[in-house]
Amino acid sequence: MIARPLTLLLLGALVGAPALLLGQTHGSAATLDGRVTDSGGQPIALATVSISELSREVFTAPDGAFRFVHVPRGRYTLVVRRPGYAPIVRDLAVAGSGTVSITLTATPFDIEPLTVTATRAPIATAASPLPVATLGGEQLRRAQGVSLAQVLEGLPGLRTLSTGAQIGKPVIRGLSGARVLVLENGSRLEDYSWSDEDGPSVETGFVRRVEVIRGPASVLYGPDALGGVVNVISEQLPDAAGGPGFVRNGFTLSGASNNAELGAAARVEGARGRLGWRVAAVGRHAASLHTPAGELDNTGFGAVNGEGSAVLRGARGAVTLRVVQYGGEFKLLEANGPPPPLPAPPDSATAGRQDTGPERKLSDQRVQLAAERYAGPWRLEARGQYQRHSLIEVSDDTVPGGGGAVGESTAFDLLLQTTAVDLLAQHAAGERLRGTLGISGLAQWNDARGRIPLVPDARVTSAAAFAFEQLALGKWSLLAGARLDGRRLVADSDAALGRSPETRRYGAWAADAGIVWRPVAVLAVSGNVGRAWRAPTLFELFANGPHLGEARYEQGDPGLRPEAGTNLDVGVRWTGTRVRAEVAGYRNRIGRFIYITPTARFYSTPPDSLRVFQYVQADAELLGGELAVEAQASRALTVHARVDGVRATNLATHQWLPLTPPLRGGVGVEWEGKVGADVEAYAKQRQLNPLDVATGGYTLLHLNAGTTTTLRGRAVRIDVALRNALNTRYRSFLSRYKEFALDPGRNLILRVSTGDVE
Repeated sequence: MIARPLTLLLLGALVGAPALLLGQTHGSAATLDGRVTDSGGQPIALATVSISELSREVFTAPDGAFRFVHVPRGRYTLVVRRPGYAPIVRDLAVAGSGTVSITLTATPFDIEPLTVTATRAPIATAASPLPVATLGGEQLRRAQGVSLAQVLEGLPGLRTLSTGAQIGKPVIRGLSGARVLVLENGSRLEDYSWSDEDGPSVETGFVRRVEVIRGPASVLYGPDALGGVVNVISEQLPDAAGGPGFVRNGFTLSGASNNAELGAAARVEGARGRLGWRVAAVGRHAASLHTPAGELDNTGFGAVNGEGSAVLRGARGAVTLRVVQYGGEFKLLEANGPPPPLPAPPDSATAGRQDTGPERKLSDQRVQLAAERYAGPWRLEARGQYQRHSLIEVSDDTVPGGGGAVGESTAFDLLLQTTAVDLLAQHAAGERLRGTLGISGLAQWNDARGRIPLVPDARVTSAAAFAFEQLALGKWSLLAGARLDGRRLVADSDAALGRSPETRRYGAWAADAGIVWRPVAVLAVSGNVGRAWRAPTLFELFANGPHLGEARYEQGDPGLRPEAGTNLDVGVRWTGTRVRAEVAGYRNRIGRFIYITPTARFYSTPPDSLRVFQYVQADAELLGGELAVEAQASRALTVHARVDGVRATNLATHQWLPLTPPLRGGVGVEWEGKVGADVEAYAKQRQLNPLDVATGGYTLLHLNAGTTTTLRGRAVRIDVALRNALNTRYRSFLSRYKEFALDPGRNLILRVSTGDVE
């Protein structure tokens, strides 16, 4: 066990080394002044002005002025935004101190103008060759909740594979789990993606925006990005910008009627000189969910999450430290409902408890360290992360010799520890050529305990190198990249699973090429072809036991080979002042797709006899598309509509792939950004795999309203939402509870924010 903390110390030394290069003088830095006005020349106060590459952000003064000090010389992306105005993205060359003037044009749309995920460097969303969806601002605040996947479900092409309202996995274009990679500020989040009861360990209350790549992205982010990438981006840390130091705070209170959910958040942040910092915490507690048919027992949860971060900025770069805690207890609904309460020994952990049934205990701690250094046309970046991810499931069982008393026992106890390093070199050769060179390394330890065997103890090490380049040629933009990965898996012997010790090695390559044509500023036509891959999970390789919550016995296959997918994507984007639209189509062919299928064998586990399900491989194909339109119908009224669907086929058996999302469409209206209504319609999924459970189609109505006021000199934001306003009875096709429970009924949500907590 000494190797793990030692690795962390070495990681800290590696990533922190560039701090020695920051320098104490500002002779090579510049001061950037500017002013933001509207189309009539009037100053715009409280506009957000940011330099993306430097992660620096300031607000304009009442006269529209802003200032950045100690800006290293180089090329940057300047972003200016203010609610009610179309954001501006401008390339900026800083050779010395200077001034800029920005004019914003009014718009009713809530626009995220920039993506940093599609190319690992800032690029205008309309210019991205990869299909990108972004959620931020007002839309993110309205959708905020305990499950990241459910927060993102309103984006085109995204769904949720849910276990109640508190646990969800993002589904991108029909793929989920180990085929969708989740990042936090560009760093991989490792978890037990193959487990039905594990989802991304992300507190949405700490998020500035979320960027989603709808399609393969293994070139930039490595294996597991076969179906897409979700990148969660935190709020930028405060910047004193050469002015006096400050401290500010904010608070949020929220409640929901369906499950009596209560939430509270607090944040304190400040800046002085070169230092910016933030401390934040969020607590949530909820009772059981209610459907139109009644209460779902044992579906409550409690969570307490927090983070602390600080940045030290210098003339030649910056060093950032971030510490995150995410955790809670999430109760799980059983197919036959929880058993009736049984007497417990007075000194037992269950004495006096009224709730029974299984629950998941999650604990995730992360330490992230990042450093950047500017050297002429090069931006050097080092990122390191240590993550400790614990997943425990406990259940109430009869105590042996206890006279029928019930006690709490651990079904499984999994611990995943990961250390990862990324070293990047970003360059700009004039205004036309930009790119990123990078190397990555990862070391991971998995420890499995508990009475139910799931996977053996194992260790994974991997290394990779990649290059990604962009070339601008007038109205055309070209993109190309390639990556090589090496991976080593060492699994220990496990008598319960019937496994001997083994070592496996994988080598794979990924590539991507794309093109964007912009005949006019508001129109972009894009095409992209990419190859991605993923290695089999420990469960797919070594499973040998009953699956929790399923009446089946599952067996892995140690002979499984890595999946490899080739995706072709085409899209058209229109970003006018009164109409915004996007249409995209794709074909994703995955070689050696891993899936589970029933066999003719049975395994006797008295008093049950369970059918054996085996993991196997076959080629698969996914075809689909998305359409989204938003238009200004009048000065105060905007309307929007979307539709998306996917067709997924097993090319060997000619059957549909299981859990393929059904066709979905939606329309909505919004009045002056204050009152809105949305209607979502889900078709009945008729493309059923033999393992699927059919559900009917349904339509939901959602209402929302919000306003901002001032109380004792502080801005106060009040948001109200009514989900499933008509209390519709429905079962989501992607719900794990669909065989025995309806989805949640009507839910009234109230959120009050003050200060800087949104």
